[in-house]
Amino acid sequence: MLPRSYEVIIVGAGPAGSATALFLLHHRPDLAGRILLLERRRFPREKFCAGALGGRADRILGGIGVRVEVPSVPIDGLALSLPDGRVERSPGQIGRVIRRREFDHALAQAARERGAVLREGLGLTDFRVDSGGVEVTTGEASFRARALVGADGVGSTVRRKLGIPFGRLKASVVEVDTEPLPSDSPHHLLHFDVTDRAYQGYAWDFPTPLQGRLMVSRGVYLLSYDGSTVPGVADLLTRRLAHQGLQIQDYRVKRMAERGIELHRPVARPRILLVGEAAGIDPITGEGIAQAVQYGAVAGEYLARRIRADKLSFRDWRLRLAQSVLGRDLAFRRILAQGCYRWGRHPFERLFLDRPEALEFGAAIFAGTVRPWRKWATRLLPPDPILR
Repeated sequence: MLPRSYEVIIVGAGPAGSATALFLLHHRPDLAGRILLLERRRFPREKFCAGALGGRADRILGGIGVRVEVPSVPIDGLALSLPDGRVERSPGQIGRVIRRREFDHALAQAARERGAVLREGLGLTDFRVDSGGVEVTTGEASFRARALVGADGVGSTVRRKLGIPFGRLKASVVEVDTEPLPSDSPHHLLHFDVTDRAYQGYAWDFPTPLQGRLMVSRGVYLLSYDGSTVPGVADLLTRRLAHQGLQIQDYRVKRMAERGIELHRPVARPRILLVGEAAGIDPITGEGIAQAVQYGAVAGEYLARRIRADKLSFRDWRLRLAQSVLGRDLAFRRILAQGCYRWGRHPFERLFLDRPEALEFGAAIFAGTVRPWRKWATRLLPPDPILR
């Protein structure tokens, strides 16, 4: 019979939850068998996502000896369609496209092999914090732990029960998987399309491995700044597919929502912290898989230190997150989202057309090989004659 008491309970065994378990066990291998991963569904389970995995995720996981071997399409560059032209850059392998059904399953199994206890088919229904820890209730059983991690996604039950507002940056997304077309970009590129200035967002065409075949994920991402669900996303995709010679009714339509991080909002309470989409991700593209792994790396080390010191107020988790490479990257992307989709869209478009190396900067961020941003700013921005 499995124990009912643990050091840490992680709600959600997606990339953020599994990575948190992996990195916590890397720093505290003595906690093997004492970390509980709760997943409300059973693996392998479907997860709607375009599947673009930045190379930094594999690099971070490789640092602790974890390699997630699943079918994938290597990516070595980006393509960007703009109203006045198109830009491509292929600096070398920057990542790969995977299917979340396979990737999440493999990562959760890696966490179990390292010592996490994985319980599938158990969803959180409630929790209670007392002086000795956290009491977690599921539909079938109750568990205790010294700390709780909310890694339960965009609609996080943990966040909602903590009373932490979800924020105002919300994306509405719709996608389909289709056969490749002669007009598609080469399959080693991630193609982003921002030719339609009528909405705050982009369309995409990504290669994707599906049941042993090379297919293409096509979708539309729309960002809302008031926390509402953006209407008409499926209509936009319908029109775009028709322009490509495809009919949306011929494919399975997948809808999802994503939330951008707002670092001024709390992401922890005593004995409880949030990671991954429960805390918030990149609002400009909605990229979340690599960031989920980064969340896990930061949270795993943080938890290892706090558990050892028996300091579980987690008052400084937001500061630790903000000071990390992940936090700085998310803050930077939040600023870019304002520029790209609101007050500065035309200047950003001109930047990419006049200085295509700006796309290499995006590729480097995706890959995790970005040079210091000050050097990139010097390369991308024209010199100020006053400062010469």
